[in-house]
Amino acid sequence: MHIEELRLQHYRNYPNLEIKFDDKVNVIIGENAQGKTNLMEAIYLLAFTKSHRTSKEKELIRWDQEYAKIEGRVKKRNHSIPLEIVLSSKGKKAKLNHLEQRKLSDYIGNLNVVMFAPEDLTIVKGPPQIRRRFIDMELGQIQPRYIYHLGQYQKVLKQRNHLLKQMQKNRSMNRVMLGVLTEQLIEHASTILERRFAFLELLRKWAKPIHYGISRELEELEIVYSPTIEVLENASKEKIESNYQAKFREMEDKEIERGTTLVGPHRDDILFLVNGKDVQTFGSQGQQRTTALSIKLAEIDLIFNEVGEYPILLLDDVLSELDDYRQSHLLNTIQGKVQTFVSTTSVDGIHHETLEKAEIFRVQNGAIVNE
Repeated sequence: MHIEELRLQHYRNYPNLEIKFDDKVNVIIGENAQGKTNLMEAIYLLAFTKSHRTSKEKELIRWDQEYAKIEGRVKKRNHSIPLEIVLSSKGKKAKLNHLEQRKLSDYIGNLNVVMFAPEDLTIVKGPPQIRRRFIDMELGQIQPRYIYHLGQYQKVLKQRNHLLKQMQKNRSMNRVMLGVLTEQLIEHASTILERRFAFLELLRKWAKPIHYGISRELEELEIVYSPTIEVLENASKEKIESNYQAKFREMEDKEIERGTTLVGPHRDDILFLVNGKDVQTFGSQGQQRTTALSIKLAEIDLIFNEVGEYPILLLDDVLSELDDYRQSHLLNTIQGKVQTFVSTTSVDGIHHETLEKAEIFRVQNGAIVNE
């Protein structure tokens, strides 16, 4: 798949923009604060309906305007589809084929995107919520139904935490309602955990050989899921539910004491091991970079394997963060098969035929010139 054209209206520092892209490699060049990352963010938002940089959607609307609009035409194997996101003080609308989609799960997955930016190093060395967000976003685009279970889980979790806060002050409150919410939480938690296990198995399959190659066959990458219950990754959904029930019974008094839910996917983590050692704690910066790059490249093959088309790759100011060897490995991997957007202040010093054949765009103060 590839984006044929993109239109922005009142988005960040773009008053109006209409642009057509090459189906292979597009290089966006410009100084800092001119709009390179804003353009990348717009493509990401068109895919996921949310920004990778902020949760405050009013920041995405140009300061003197009431709304922002992103429109794109996505070419798939045998057809093209228009996508549209409109942001305003009234909320967000997502349109597919000009029809508003009430459920995000009906919209997400029509445009598959993999983004690699300097902050993606935090997937490896940042806190657990970054890794959970990573797996939720990537899993959601290949299994949109997952988004429904995640949304329902978060809704019940909020209700359960509110009740636990009340019970913290008054332990004599009826526990029947807590039991009802716990059962509802387990129903969605079991599906989430089962699907995360399956996704991690796929990610391992693709990331392990990539990491081995980038590390010049010196490092073995292992990805381990760390849940709040003891359960094997190949366990049935019934077994996962049973283990959750036992764990919630065990933790009930502690949860009431603390006033919050201590068990469930919202507290899980992912560990990245290089040659058996946790790369977050014991890995060098080079090993952490290689791990992050391996995961991102693995996503490309994983999505192709699951949906039958390559995703769009966004490389936001990341080439300068990689040494020559990793740069070459990355560019060799994408060559000729993935529509790629590269944002950078300069391509000087990057010598690779992938970039030499690229379409070049220059960004200056929210305007783009095709060279």
